[in-house]
Amino acid sequence: MFGGNSNWRGPVWLCINYLVIEALERYHLVYGDDWKIECPTGSGNMMNLLEVSQELAKRLVKIFLLDENGRRPLNGDETIYTTDPFFRDLVLFYEYFDGDTGRGVGANHQTGWTALIIHHIEKLAKAREN
Repeated sequence: MFGGNSNWRGPVWLCINYLVIEALERYHLVYGDDWKIECPTGSGNMMNLLEVSQELAKRLVKIFLLDENGRRPLNGDETIYTTDPFFRDLVLFYEYFDGDTGRGVGANHQTGWTALIIHHIEKLAKAREN
């Protein structure tokens, strides 16, 4: 159960993360800005639940966006997505993602649950406009 490509050792499932983010946003409506938790754990940085939800969303969005080297973490070491103009803007919606690198794992056509990331990309873009 825990050997090889085990799902119990850290892969990021976007659908679960989405539900956690939504729950944190709703709990923030009840508890408000005064109730804070440490985020990330061990950092000493205290955030309210809305800030924690936004931090998680930003981390997920970063998997899909170009970094300073013109690479998307979800593509891992595949260079075709940075060097070939026909593939540069191709964004695949993987089944789940590596917890350390963000590399897409499993099926790369999971446009159902994984497409929920578009909601967070849109929210972050709107927040930057304001």
